[in-house]
Amino acid sequence: MPVGVADVEGYGNWVQAEPLDDSVTDVGVRGEPSIDAIAALRPDLVLATEDLPAAAVSQIEAFAPVLLVTPADTAKGMGQMRENLQLVATATGKEAEAQEQLAAFDAKLAEGAEAVAAADLAGRPFAFADAYLDGSQLSIRPFAEGSLVSDVTEQLGLTNAWPEPGDPAYGLASTDVESLTVLGDVEFFYYTNDAEGPDPFGDALAGNAVWQSLPFVQNGNVHRLPDGIWMFGGPSSMTRYVDAVVAALTAPPAG
Repeated sequence: MPVGVADVEGYGNWVQAEPLDDSVTDVGVRGEPSIDAIAALRPDLVLATEDLPAAAVSQIEAFAPVLLVTPADTAKGMGQMRENLQLVATATGKEAEAQEQLAAFDAKLAEGAEAVAAADLAGRPFAFADAYLDGSQLSIRPFAEGSLVSDVTEQLGLTNAWPEPGDPAYGLASTDVESLTVLGDVEFFYYTNDAEGPDPFGDALAGNAVWQSLPFVQNGNVHRLPDGIWMFGGPSSMTRYVDAVVAALTAPPAG
């Protein structure tokens, strides 16, 4: 359990696989944490992603060692997740626990792939996205090939139907509802969070004619995954993701 975490409330909303306890101190926002709050905790080690500004890293290094972690890399996809877990495990003396987590995750992947194949869905095209509202404008972020979510879903036996590349780190693309017409009949997965406001797909597009015309909407193949699965996380989060995808694909038809 860490002594401090940036954005404790946000972590609790988005990362339910590994909950924090009440002893954890909030040290500010993720992109600009409070250096004073971190220093006051007298940490033995500070974990930060490479996204943290160099100036903040230098200030923290004045009182504690800092281990920088590459948050994502589409050239490695799921491999980067594994490397990150092993890096932190080595730094904290938890190598055995890390190997147990990876072994459990691999078993979950194999189990999920068997369930997908048993449902005769191997090779089925899918798309995964999140979205956010800026006023009345809806921006959609498809998760392209190379993203962690894409890698995991492909290991389950599905095929990513999004045709464009995403950014080189996270594999995130950008589009609008009109551009979703390129997908055809896919399994469309998305995630959002009630803590952030209205459902951008279920609510914001409820009366949108283009959305309603899409084959995967008309065929009932839109799946909102449960809140609290962090799509940029480690094996614990991705295990929850596998369970959610398999449950969505194998659930009996409504009604």
